[in-house]
Amino acid sequence: MSEVVLTGVVKRYGPVTALDGVDLTVPAGALTAVLGPSGCGKTTLLRCLAGFERLDAGQIRVDGREVAGPGRHLPAHRRRIAVVPQEGALFPHLTVAANIAYGLDRADRRGDRVDEVLALVGLAGYGDRMPHQLSGGQQQRVAVARALAPRPSLVLLDEPFSALDAGLRAGLRHDVREALRADGATGVLVTHDQGEALSVADRVVVLRSGRVVQSAAPTTLYREPADQWVAGFVGDAVLLPAVASGGAARSSLGTLPVTGDVPDGPVTVLVRPEQLRLAPASGEEAVTATVLRHDFHGHDALVALRLADGTRVTARVWDKSDAVPVGAEVAVHVEGPARAWPAEASPAPVDEPALPVC
Repeated sequence: MSEVVLTGVVKRYGPVTALDGVDLTVPAGALTAVLGPSGCGKTTLLRCLAGFERLDAGQIRVDGREVAGPGRHLPAHRRRIAVVPQEGALFPHLTVAANIAYGLDRADRRGDRVDEVLALVGLAGYGDRMPHQLSGGQQQRVAVARALAPRPSLVLLDEPFSALDAGLRAGLRHDVREALRADGATGVLVTHDQGEALSVADRVVVLRSGRVVQSAAPTTLYREPADQWVAGFVGDAVLLPAVASGGAARSSLGTLPVTGDVPDGPVTVLVRPEQLRLAPASGEEAVTATVLRHDFHGHDALVALRLADGTRVTARVWDKSDAVPVGAEVAVHVEGPARAWPAEASPAPVDEPALPVC
């Protein structure tokens, strides 16, 4: 297991700064997901870790060893870092076993390491097959086994599931996570898929414009986003202006208890759609809304609502009993506290620069 520490990492491509002073610690033995919009620097970060790019400033240490820093750039082949690309990139003329053994020394080739990693990824007995005899998901499993085989200090996964069907992708990513854990490997997963990052990673890092905006456990990231931009980027969000006073905030959804260190005055509050509960409208004092639309997703549905004051919000409902017809009037209740930030501390989203490498 190897801890990875990045300190003040800067990488530029001409006038464009792809990484702008990144400070980040990847815990040993953990899978850390790197998440962010296109052009934020995710792929550049991975390439700098792998040794494919030289830093313009800063330092990278892997297991206490400096691999990049002022006047130092350890070549990729000497870093003991493995990369799993978007597509398996297997050698088509070699068997599965030969693909995995390609980067091993003679002693490990003669031993049982190949069979060991095949078992880790759920492909025991597949060593004699050729790549064209495997499905896309099986080829990605072989790519992961090949990366794990030489026991690298770090495994980098560059959106390795993006080309797979949704059902296959969900199962494979959890199997790969278990394989990394079983082998004691430290991993960094670059992904555009927020659900993927939140469901399989031990820690999620959010990048924006080449900077780390937040690094936290998935539950913390979702429930306690660092600012309004992170709240809107990670998961569905209902963001409303409000006025805070005495640990509560008055908004178009009523007066809500709030978390976050905010003084009295104008704030922005975050409510997740699953916090909104719908009930038949009654004569009691309640926030009312009109149902505008249903978006059915199988396991749940998103219901678009227009509140009495014209504000539009979205509720997530989980079963058929919650379903109400379009045009119906309902009462809306908020379950649990809202996250709040001072209004002036909530940055508006900005256009991200498009980088050719990300």
